[in-house]
Amino acid sequence: MKRTSFATWPCSVARTMDMLGDAWTPLVLREAFYGIRRFDEFQQELGIARNTLSERLRRLVDAGLLEKQVYETMPVRHEYVLTESGRDFFHVILAMTAWGDRWLSGEAGPPVTTRHTTCGHDAGAEVVCAQCGQPMDVQNVVARPGPGYPQKLLSRPDIRRRFHLDDPDGPAS
Repeated sequence: MKRTSFATWPCSVARTMDMLGDAWTPLVLREAFYGIRRFDEFQQELGIARNTLSERLRRLVDAGLLEKQVYETMPVRHEYVLTESGRDFFHVILAMTAWGDRWLSGEAGPPVTTRHTTCGHDAGAEVVCAQCGQPMDVQNVVARPGPGYPQKLLSRPDIRRRFHLDDPDGPAS
């Protein structure tokens, strides 16, 4: 069965999900954040089939989140190192963790905590405005077409409704 591609959709969520592809990919990245670098270590920690892991690592290298580096020459062996883009994905993992801690942890509490070494406290992720520092949530944020949104789509009625483009008092004005 052919997988639907979202790579060209005018939506960063869709494009990110297209790059991830499945549930294994963020788990491979989680292990990389824990310091795992070698194929056998990923395989052991995740219990993932070797062919599946090979494909996920290849996808992450192709997407620029991991870099394949030689660590042994006889025979040639590689390790997988987070790139700047890969390290930046940590924010996504923290946001997923915060949601899971709140809604999926159960009575025992979060299975893993995140220690902020700068202040020495366990901390959770919070999305805040980069301009004013105030928390962002669904009640105080609106979607607007950005500079990369295809101009040809802005005339479609469904797109105009999504962004409230015909409402002078709406969120996009």
